[in-house]
Amino acid sequence: MPSTLSKLADEIEALEARRFEGRVTGLSGALIEASGPMEALALGARATVHGHKPTQAEIVGFRGDRALLAPFDSIESIRPGMRVSLEGGAPYVRPTRSWLGRVINCFGEPVDGAGPLPQGLRPHEVRAAPPSAHGRARVGGRLDVGVRAMNIFSALCRGQRMGVFAGSGVGKSVLMSMLARGANADVIVIGLVGERGREVKEFIEDTLGEEGRARSVVVVATSDESAARRRLAPHMACAIAEHFRDEGLDVLLLIDSVTRFAMAQREIGLAVGEPPTTKGYTPSVFAELPKLLERAGPGREGEHGSITALFTVLVDGDDHNEPIADAVRGILDGHIVMERAIAERGRYPAINVLKSISRLMPMCHTVDENDLVRRARAMLSLYAEMEELIRIGAYKPGADPQVDEAVRVRPALEAVLTQQRDEQTSIKDGFAMLAEALT
Repeated sequence: MPSTLSKLADEIEALEARRFEGRVTGLSGALIEASGPMEALALGARATVHGHKPTQAEIVGFRGDRALLAPFDSIESIRPGMRVSLEGGAPYVRPTRSWLGRVINCFGEPVDGAGPLPQGLRPHEVRAAPPSAHGRARVGGRLDVGVRAMNIFSALCRGQRMGVFAGSGVGKSVLMSMLARGANADVIVIGLVGERGREVKEFIEDTLGEEGRARSVVVVATSDESAARRRLAPHMACAIAEHFRDEGLDVLLLIDSVTRFAMAQREIGLAVGEPPTTKGYTPSVFAELPKLLERAGPGREGEHGSITALFTVLVDGDDHNEPIADAVRGILDGHIVMERAIAERGRYPAINVLKSISRLMPMCHTVDENDLVRRARAMLSLYAEMEELIRIGAYKPGADPQVDEAVRVRPALEAVLTQQRDEQTSIKDGFAMLAEALT
């Protein structure tokens, strides 16, 4: 009986909220101005403009007693006087395990042509607030991601949040596919924000593959879609990840990229009238970033399940100190730096392990493993300092025993850091390779 009542309560909670009516009063750049009852004009509420084709939108600001709507669809046929339906409640999504293997848009609608998506009973708010800091569990044990460079030098704990910082074309998508196939997680949720339309199908079919897709839910908002859709997509991915976390599963959340989410928020902020600050980013960008990034992490105290997250940051002009990279780095629990120079010499994944750091790594590894990592870092760092002199022949072998040792072990360390896209290595095997490379 209690379970029946619980299901009934979930169904009642999932019912749509009341709808109110309004009218289009004008257009302001890419935004729609609309009037309506004051109780319905709430920031973040959804609206639908009924023209030749319904246009969905979201209230993003106000001008006097008029609401400013950011459209999810084209506004070419919008004209003053059109009827607007205003929804009083916040948007929800109802995922289930049958969503695994599916590709959806920012509204939770299927875009893979594989039929309709079954809807679960329990609604999840798309823009939910992160769990309370005091009510959250601690991070769990380390997560085996199958990538040697990360398992050894930038280890992740379950519930940790990391950033992947790289320029365009350095191999972020390939690294994400390696994680999706090799990570020891129950469910993978992938958010592709602002991706090129041509690359989405290639990523899903070729890069991700059947093995990775079978346990993944992919949320897509391509670069040609509106700023409102690109801003909503990562929140939808977080809501789906939270659903599986609440079921007691360990989730790996991959979002590519936070930079394009920030650009979408900047576009909307400038249209509303916010003042541009550093590199044109508006204040709301830096207010929205922690609201998104903090949603990942361990669940509530006493509950099983976690969200381990990797957020990619597309650094502008390979400048790792640009505003978004700087803000994200300060929020997350570590960062992985991918460099073009490493990719150009043919070592993939192009991770610079000396510039990458996991703030929780010391507690992830054993004492012996941490000693191996320190020795390897010392050898790589020493070689990097002397590389110029070695290349031009200014360093004479035998002048410094430590430098000689760094030169000797470097090829073996490079082999440990080099990994094929379809290759997977456990933490134990990775450290065995590292120990052998240092002997």
